[in-house]
Amino acid sequence: MATSVIVIGAGPAGVRAAQAFVEAGLRPIVIDEGRRDGGQIYRRQPEGFTRTYETLYGTEAGRARALHAAFDALRPKIDYVPDTLVWNIEPNAVHVVSGTRHRKIAFDALVICSGATDRTMPVAGWHHAGAYSLGGAQVALKSQGCAIGSRVVMMGTGPLLYLVAAQYVKAGATVAAVLDTSTMAHRLRALPQLLAIPSALKKGIALMRVLKDARVPVHRGITPVEIRGTSEHGVQGVRVRQADGAMLEVDCDAVALGYHLRSETQLADLAGCGFRFDQALQQWLPIADEDGRSDVKGVYLAGDGARVRGADAAEHAGRLAALAVLKDIGIESNEDAAGALRLQLHRFTRFASGLRTAFPWPARFAAALPDEAIVCRCEAITAGDLRRVVGEMGAKEANRAKAFSRVGMGRCQGRFCAHAGAEVIAAAACVPLESVGRLRGQAPVKPLPMALAPHEDMETSE
Repeated sequence: MATSVIVIGAGPAGVRAAQAFVEAGLRPIVIDEGRRDGGQIYRRQPEGFTRTYETLYGTEAGRARALHAAFDALRPKIDYVPDTLVWNIEPNAVHVVSGTRHRKIAFDALVICSGATDRTMPVAGWHHAGAYSLGGAQVALKSQGCAIGSRVVMMGTGPLLYLVAAQYVKAGATVAAVLDTSTMAHRLRALPQLLAIPSALKKGIALMRVLKDARVPVHRGITPVEIRGTSEHGVQGVRVRQADGAMLEVDCDAVALGYHLRSETQLADLAGCGFRFDQALQQWLPIADEDGRSDVKGVYLAGDGARVRGADAAEHAGRLAALAVLKDIGIESNEDAAGALRLQLHRFTRFASGLRTAFPWPARFAAALPDEAIVCRCEAITAGDLRRVVGEMGAKEANRAKAFSRVGMGRCQGRFCAHAGAEVIAAAACVPLESVGRLRGQAPVKPLPMALAPHEDMETSE
């Protein structure tokens, strides 16, 4: 009997996992929410767009070109299901929807390569039109060929901050300023760990050179104060406190915000995977061994959806997870290759630790948010609302706070507010972040059309 293998996601991890399956003689099903392969970092421009790889991806042009070429070669050997959302997972089957058509697809082995999303920290005024996540700003550039504004400020910290800023500069957009909450001292402390991957460090330096050559002002050690704007005109400027205490105002019509990335773990949650709190990351992550095996039989996790270590590491992790699947289903795999992949991933783990030191998550900002600052943009829940349910109702746990305040009940289901909301709760309750817990995932992971019809091959695919 043929083994049915499903790979969720056609980013770096998903493409390399599918490649390993094809090399072993299997024909995997690759389900991707995107219209084209590449994931978020190597997202392909629409058909008919003619921007060069160098313009679109900057320092990542070579790797993007290689991944796209690898996927193009795989297309005749896989069952590719693009523009399709996996909205629920049950034992040995996934539920998917494309447009208004839904179906259930059975699997013997499932590799979840769900990637990552922006890790955001609210700031007063970030609900105004024109305030985006860094990832959202990147999607606009790659998928629509446009900037989010005519004069854009990039604010937050982490490698993505500089990558998106450099990509905007290369595309001809006006970047008014890059406002970084981390300092040069953080970078120097992280240098020994960052040297674990010298090539990645060089890419970071190259991004800084792009900004310097374009004369983009870069301010480090800032504290966000407010995104100025109105409900009628949207974003009009940004106000921050500089490292020396002086106030800085930058006029703009759009802001891109982000503080590193967070693993997209909702599918792992629906698959029944256990979670543990990672003290270093200050995040809840699904349980998996070093090869990607989760604690649920037949379910494997790879790439940034399991642990954020970057696109290069995701490629290694995707292939390693596929080799684990092959071993577990009794197909001979290359153990020497698996060992080499593990060694490489250890280096990426060390480098990722260095990035956390170089660009720390500013947890302290949550406690300092004014009461009127919106934390949950979907439901318009403020920091004051969260503090009230802690103080007046004793809601010191995330799901209890959700029940009393509706935080995390909107369209994003907590993707953009859960981390910062937990920080606000922990600060108000004077408890460790771990004790606040995490919002429980539930299907559907994203909104579905009201009118769904079964796919014509629904029965045969079960």
